[in-house]
Amino acid sequence: MLKIAVVGAQDILGQELVRTLEAHHCSVLPLASGPLTKEQEENDIVAFAPTPDLIKDYDAVILAQPEPVGLLDEFPGRVLDVTADASCGTPAPLTGPWGPENRLFVRPAVEQILLLLPHLVENVGTVSGVYLRSVSHRGEIGLMELHQQSVAVLQGEEPDSTQLGYRAAFEVVPQKPKGRITDVFTPTFHGDLLVLNLVNLEKRMTKKTNLPGQVKWADTPPTSRDVATRSEVLVYADLDAAGQYATLVIGFDAILWGVLQPMVRLLSLKV
Repeated sequence: MLKIAVVGAQDILGQELVRTLEAHHCSVLPLASGPLTKEQEENDIVAFAPTPDLIKDYDAVILAQPEPVGLLDEFPGRVLDVTADASCGTPAPLTGPWGPENRLFVRPAVEQILLLLPHLVENVGTVSGVYLRSVSHRGEIGLMELHQQSVAVLQGEEPDSTQLGYRAAFEVVPQKPKGRITDVFTPTFHGDLLVLNLVNLEKRMTKKTNLPGQVKWADTPPTSRDVATRSEVLVYADLDAAGQYATLVIGFDAILWGVLQPMVRLLSLKV
């Protein structure tokens, strides 16, 4: 039985990690990354203060929140960083279990999807597109803020944007493009969509039939609801007759598929 500590167990992602690991019969130590809120205490969330002595005999530590100062300085086991701003360690492999490295970080879900493209379409050419991202990537604060704003809109009131700021109000907010991909924050709770335009004027593009595990072709473009809380990636493809232009609509749950599935695979836990 693996002994695993989860830092940030009081937040939504941390709770998901704890539940998933316990379902795979791991011994899990939930660690808080900060003081519990009154609401978390009322919901009977249990999380201990992180100290080096607590984790010294554990096999691995998973960071759902940034590493507390000094916590892992002497830790001999493995460390998996699933935070959005992970900066230490080696990118996790896309397939297979944990390699020789002691510290890995999970690649962002959209990066994992983009690296799948050669396995979806033969002769992928230039790629550009839009990433429609739900607020789940902002964690519990983002979900609660959208809930409160949704209630306000339905009641005809001006949404309160004090928690996330004006630019994160109940609206669609494009970010500055990164290369050929534009990230767009959308007012949906769960389920992300990546809409890609593929162009190859030299070689004919074709759909591949032998897809990677947890990836399925869809007959119609998936919606955010179709993929929310779903472990599979759904892909819809529309290619022109000559195979020079293609549009892919790829739907995925950034938490389930982008974090939990890689974690289970890396730790070689049986599904």
